Amino acid sequence: MRRKREAGKDRQSLPVVHPHAAAIDVGATMHMAAVGPDCADEPVRSFGTFTADLHRLADWFEVCGVTSVVMESTGVYWIPVFEILQDRGLEVFLVNARDAKQVPGRKTDVKDAQWLQRLHAYGLLRASFQPKAEIAELRAYLRQRERLLEYAASHIQHMQKALTEMNLQLHHVVSDITGATGMRIIRAILAGERDPAVLANLRDVRCHSSSETIEKGLTGHYRAEHLFALEQALALYDTYQHKVAACDQRIEAVLKSLSPHKPDSASLPPPRRRMSRQPNEPSFDLRGALYAILGQDLTRIHGLGPSLALKLIAECGTDLTAWPSSKHFTSWLCLAPGNKISGGKVLSSRTRRSGSRAAALLRLAAVTIGKTETALGAFYRRLSTRIGKAKAVTATARKIAALFYNALRHGMDYVDPGASYYEERYRKRVIDNLHRRAKAFGFVLQEVGVVAPAGAVS
Repeated sequence: MRRKREAGKDRQSLPVVHPHAAAIDVGATMHMAAVGPDCADEPVRSFGTFTADLHRLADWFEVCGVTSVVMESTGVYWIPVFEILQDRGLEVFLVNARDAKQVPGRKTDVKDAQWLQRLHAYGLLRASFQPKAEIAELRAYLRQRERLLEYAASHIQHMQKALTEMNLQLHHVVSDITGATGMRIIRAILAGERDPAVLANLRDVRCHSSSETIEKGLTGHYRAEHLFALEQALALYDTYQHKVAACDQRIEAVLKSLSPHKPDSASLPPPRRRMSRQPNEPSFDLRGALYAILGQDLTRIHGLGPSLALKLIAECGTDLTAWPSSKHFTSWLCLAPGNKISGGKVLSSRTRRSGSRAAALLRLAAVTIGKTETALGAFYRRLSTRIGKAKAVTATARKIAALFYNALRHGMDYVDPGASYYEERYRKRVIDNLHRRAKAFGFVLQEVGVVAPAGAVS
């Protein structure tokens, strides 16, 4: 009883940060909403998930004088509620369910809603980052585009399977069957052409394989069922490519609406390194469109191409003021070491697990940059030999994230210091440490072949 009284006193002594707070326990078929006990005779109510029910929920909040609402990010069920409440002028906080766990054994929808409302009233919940409406729209188009490309990739495998069943070794003589040479040959086969020499003459001049090699791989056994499967796979692949082109038009329109001024090709600085166009990259000038929005060329940072920079902008936005420093930003990405300390002892400093798309993109950039002769590449290779590749990828990704933050937030112009930069800095740090330790033991450290000064202890 004494502990309960002390706990009640501590709760009453906490300052109320959100006096007109409400909470919603989001579900698939029912939402449980809770307001303060002084706001209504029935502080907890259940509402359906139809649009009319959501408007009734917003009306009830307005009657109760609610100005701030909190909810957990449950699947995608929170999105309609979030948008309708925001349109009504309410301040909506979306929080991670991990930060608001209920006591085990006492979990019901009513208790969850009341617990969320109480935590939010005392300001004990942190709102998740939500980009602006324009960035959210851009992010939705890019994610849809990624899904379409995944669907198209499965039909590329179906085409390859049909060709293999007819013993047409096109994928062995051509690096990409969806390239210029491969698509010409496949379309000619479906049009009725069977002569290997004629099909081989459709080779594009940029193809590395010779016409003779291609001709050998195009002598096959044609059957109606395999041709039918090839025809359907090609039709579905073309359909998804048309849908991807439609997404590109939407993405380009959003980027133009975000640009404060029209892109000027003369003001765009020349690229500092040669960048080849990546497969499945949008057809329009991504680098110029991003420069018109940001006034900054992010592709100067090694590892960030135009497509990757666009995806990072879609996930993080163009305004990074939500994070006070690059350390806060990398911690949000779960790329910084974690803090798990108890009794003054560090129990673990491993990075937290995360499903962040931005972190996955930065890790992909780190793997790519590890093969280059750059400062970041040398940093990755030195760490990989010392602590392993997995940790080196995370550390390099954190460094790229910090450069991205400083370029976007503070307008930093990145200049690659060279592949030997980190090696020289590491060598200097080791030598300074040796000098300090030698001095502590009464010795003087000197280079080989240099005469020691008079009076030095050896």
